[in-house]
Amino acid sequence: MERIFEITPQDLEISKRCVENNIVPPELYAKYEVKRGLRDINGNGVLSGLTNISEVKAKENGEPCPGELYYRGYNVKTLVKSFVSEKRFGFEEVAYLLLIGDLPTREQLAGFRKELADRRTLPQNFIRDVIMKAPSENMMISLAKSILTLYSYDIDPEDTSVPNVMRQCLNLISQFPMLAVYSYNAYSHSLGNSLYIHNPDPKLCTAENILRMLRPDMSYTHTEARVLDLALVLHMEHGGGNNSSFTTRVVTSSGTDTYSVIAAALASLKGPRHGGANIKVVQMFEDMKKNVRDWKDDDEISAYLRRLLHKEAFDKAGLIYGVGHAVYSVSDPRAEVFKGFVKKLAAEKGLADEFRLYSAVERLAPKLIADERKIYKGVNTNVDFYSGFVYSMLGLPAELFTPMFAVARIVGWSAHRLEEIVSAEKIIRPAYRAVAAHKEYVPLKERK
Repeated sequence: MERIFEITPQDLEISKRCVENNIVPPELYAKYEVKRGLRDINGNGVLSGLTNISEVKAKENGEPCPGELYYRGYNVKTLVKSFVSEKRFGFEEVAYLLLIGDLPTREQLAGFRKELADRRTLPQNFIRDVIMKAPSENMMISLAKSILTLYSYDIDPEDTSVPNVMRQCLNLISQFPMLAVYSYNAYSHSLGNSLYIHNPDPKLCTAENILRMLRPDMSYTHTEARVLDLALVLHMEHGGGNNSSFTTRVVTSSGTDTYSVIAAALASLKGPRHGGANIKVVQMFEDMKKNVRDWKDDDEISAYLRRLLHKEAFDKAGLIYGVGHAVYSVSDPRAEVFKGFVKKLAAEKGLADEFRLYSAVERLAPKLIADERKIYKGVNTNVDFYSGFVYSMLGLPAELFTPMFAVARIVGWSAHRLEEIVSAEKIIRPAYRAVAAHKEYVPLKERK
């Protein structure tokens, strides 16, 4: 059967009628006090659940305050300071904390690292039969395809008991880096490039293995691995209200299997309003570097930023990407932690000028946005502002930017799935008010 790839006149016609019949008058949202986007007029999320996993703090006594992020009650800044000062990688330790709820002892951490290392494997011929066939230019689609296919290889995919879901989650946390990198390698090969599939090394941590599997010569510097490890820790979890974690809880509440839940979370993260933002930041800066001659001139940088806000530059969306957040209004603690490490990596890569440009935009953009627009809260740079720059410096292709977010966030999704199974036991079903008028049925022969 021939597939239709182009939009037909019939598609246009029925789409026009579809749009006309789906418009909800904006004033009705105020009339019925609907919290659009599950947020009130001040941007506060509607309380829809309780969690032990993480806390996003942006207000104190009702007033905006410097942002803080807590994993299982521990300040992320403290966690990062601990493993960085001891010159350890943090991904596995923080993953244990989020999944189990306690900080591991030295013996527990060693055992957990071995568990993840032992699970860094895929079913026989999975790479050939699944990943290499019909590679997609979007790695998030490839990831979702692989996750759903893994259901068929699971001996007990439908069992939603905590031990079985824990088994599945540990497998996926271990497998996500392989699925992401191998999917990109397959896509790159489809474009005519050489194909290489490097097996993970059980002696290495998650960040080291990502760089090893991605690069033809499997080489990387200690600084590169440390910065990538930090990025994964900072992206690992961000409260139950973010779109993909909330999706995880909604779909879990229906009683479905782990693979369906994680595929749904991936679909959420794929969206440019959620996980795809760091790509936009990098693309915006590439355009900026072409159009700003003196990267040290605040006036010239500010003029470009104003053109962005006036929809006259880059993608003409009127946005300065990487500036602003749905919750944080004073500062994003993840961006604060990240910045110092980004500066060190930029110096190692000979990109100090680019880092200065990023710093200038970070300093100038919030004031320009405040001057140009009426906003109910302040704005600040978010973690996406620097993460795309980091991934570029690490040599990650843009196609892997959002998948790297998923490689980290699978830990948070797993924790939320487990907590929903343990604590909720009730399907999530918010209300929607119907506003369409009731109509009399018209027989087919009388319709015009």
